[in-house]
Amino acid sequence: MISYLFPIIISFLLSIAVDGNPTHPSKEEMSYLTAFYKNLHQHPELSLHEEKTAAALAKELRNIGFEVSEGVGGHGIVGILHNGEGPQILYRTDMDALPMYEKTDLPYSSKVVTQSGGSDTGTMHSCGHDMHMTTWLGTARYMAIHKEMWSGTLMMIGQPAEEIGAGARMMLEDGLYERFGVPDFGLGLHCSPTIPKGKIGISEGYTMANTESVDIKVFGIGAHGASPHMSIDPIVLSSMIIMELQTIVSRNLKPTESAVITVGAIKGGTKNNIIPDEVTLQLTVRTYKEEVRKMVHRRIREIARGTAIAAGLPEDKLPEVHIPSVFTPANYNDPGLTQFIITKAGEVIGTENVVYTEPLMLGEDFARYGHTKEKVPTVLYWLGTIPDERSKMDNLPGLHSPFYYPDIQTTLSTGINVNTKVLVALFNQKD
Repeated sequence: MISYLFPIIISFLLSIAVDGNPTHPSKEEMSYLTAFYKNLHQHPELSLHEEKTAAALAKELRNIGFEVSEGVGGHGIVGILHNGEGPQILYRTDMDALPMYEKTDLPYSSKVVTQSGGSDTGTMHSCGHDMHMTTWLGTARYMAIHKEMWSGTLMMIGQPAEEIGAGARMMLEDGLYERFGVPDFGLGLHCSPTIPKGKIGISEGYTMANTESVDIKVFGIGAHGASPHMSIDPIVLSSMIIMELQTIVSRNLKPTESAVITVGAIKGGTKNNIIPDEVTLQLTVRTYKEEVRKMVHRRIREIARGTAIAAGLPEDKLPEVHIPSVFTPANYNDPGLTQFIITKAGEVIGTENVVYTEPLMLGEDFARYGHTKEKVPTVLYWLGTIPDERSKMDNLPGLHSPFYYPDIQTTLSTGINVNTKVLVALFNQKD
């Protein structure tokens, strides 16, 4: 154990801790983490295929003394570091990449081509999961070396399949809390393409939305395009439904609440002069509160059915509305834990570098770790990543852009310093 820990110990001893507060990683440690990051970036793996990525993270944790379990909910990993009496704290990273060709022209850009949807596609960490993993690793390394600063159990989660909203559910259904213990707190971060490097963004309450895919199959009576009077046109009917769906937010929802209903795809018809007998609408629905979510569901069904009845369709041809029971729940940042993080982050990176961020209608399945019956207090915060060379751009590449990339060293330092400051403080807080 001592022989292979020695280089790591030396690396960390070159970092300075003042009054128990972590500072920037040493030059040697930053070099190690930068190389690890670039290797991850060059070797991305798609959702449900994170085998090599998970193995690399598991090896790193074992090398610094964690008890590691692999294959938890697919390629998920769980690293446990017991360090005496105290709380148990979960810190999660996601691991999967996206099916797209990278266009950054970075010297360490991904050239990986894999199969997705039956055809070849590029593969890229365009959502920052490589930075998430490297910050996670840097945090784990610091906590493993500085065990004299804290007491409790650190639970490091490497989660698969975040991009398809499945990984957290898979790990929980595989007995994450039953097998490894229910954490007292849960932490995570996500790269931000709009916050400058050296800063973090955070807010309390709902920060990301319930994310649902809804399908509506609209039936009609087909006919020749030149004889519309002999049809009940499902394309016209679909158009009416689409427009009526927009009234849910504008006329049924309380103005101080939030929701988004977007029809992202319309599929129907085969030829210019044929009125089809079926059209499919594909929607994405975003909400925060459960009562709003249920109201939106009800109104979607009512509008689809009512519009079809008004068009003269019989009962057996009324639209079919499919709303899956499984969805990505809204992320809710526990107010008390959020304020704790704001205070501690300000102490280590400066209060001017802790910025308020508005809630978004994006989805993130990190939310599931706080949505179980145990109601674990969780917070997911934003980590600023904008590199200097892009700081004055009018149109910054967003997440999931083939042109997105984060600053490496300042972003890593900021994330590691905030994480370790918060973790040490949480472990040491008194009831």
